[in-house]
Amino acid sequence: MLPIRRDIRFALPAERIKNWHEQGPVVSHFFNALSLLFPQGELFFMDSVRHYRGQIDDAELKKEIQGFIGQEAMHSREHVAYNDLLQAAGLPAHSLDRRLKFFLDLQKKHLPPSFNLAVTIALEHYTAMLAEILLSDPSRFGDSLKGYQQMWYWHALEETEHKAVAFDVWNRVIKPGPARYLLRTGTMLTTSVLFWVVVLDFHVRLLIADRTSRGTLKGLWRMVKFLYGPKGVFPRMFRPWLHYFKPGFHPWDHDNRARLAGIDRLVEEIERTRRSYDAYQTDAS
Repeated sequence: MLPIRRDIRFALPAERIKNWHEQGPVVSHFFNALSLLFPQGELFFMDSVRHYRGQIDDAELKKEIQGFIGQEAMHSREHVAYNDLLQAAGLPAHSLDRRLKFFLDLQKKHLPPSFNLAVTIALEHYTAMLAEILLSDPSRFGDSLKGYQQMWYWHALEETEHKAVAFDVWNRVIKPGPARYLLRTGTMLTTSVLFWVVVLDFHVRLLIADRTSRGTLKGLWRMVKFLYGPKGVFPRMFRPWLHYFKPGFHPWDHDNRARLAGIDRLVEEIERTRRSYDAYQTDAS
C-alpha cells in the first residue's frame, strides 16, 4: 500500500465541539480526548520513523515512508485545528497538549531510537485497531454531526492505508531475533497501560471542565456500553491486540484494504460538506 497525502479541511461547527456525537457529550469527549493525543503523537511517530529513513535502501519503502510522513503531518495539522476549538470552548486543550509534549520530548531525548520506534509500531497498531472498529460499524457514529464524523472516518481510513509502514521500517532496521521480539511485545504491554491511562486522564479532565456534561448518568452509562458492551471498543479490540504477540505478526495479516475503496467518495463528500458550511457561514455573517 502506498499512502497518499491528502490536503483536506473539515467543516467543524465550533458551537458543537462539546456535543457532536449522537450519544451526547460524554462520548463526544471520549473522541475529543483521543484528538488531544494526535498532534504530539503524530509528530512523535514521524520523528521515530524519520530517524531510520537513511538506513532504508528499498525504493518502494522509501516512497511509503514519504507518504506516511505526509499523512501524519496532515493528521497533526487538522487535529490542532480541532483542539483549538476545544480550547476556545473553555476546555484545557492547550495545557494538556503541552503536558503530553513535555513527556514525549523527554522520551525522545533520553530513550533509544529503537525503543521509540517500538512505541510507534505499538501505537500504530492501536490506531489501526480503532480505525477498523469505526469503519466496520457505522452505528458507532449514527446521526452524529457530519463534519466530525467525516474527520474521524478520514483519519481511520488513512491509518488503515499506512498501518504497516512503521512496522516494515522496524523489520528492516532492527536486527531479527529474540531481543527484537521481546522489545516489540514488552513495549506493547507498557504502551497499552500508558495509552489508556492518558486517554482516561484527558477524558475526565474534559468532563470536569465542561459543566454541561456533569451529572449525566445516562451519558456515563452510554460511555460504559460504548467501551465495554457486547459491541464495545474493548471486546472488539482484544483479539487483534493479542495477535500482535504472535512471533511472525504483520499488520497486513488482517487484510482490510477493501475498506479503502470508499476513500475517494469520502473526500468528495468532505469537500461538499465544507463548501456548504463555508457558504452558510458567509450568509450568516
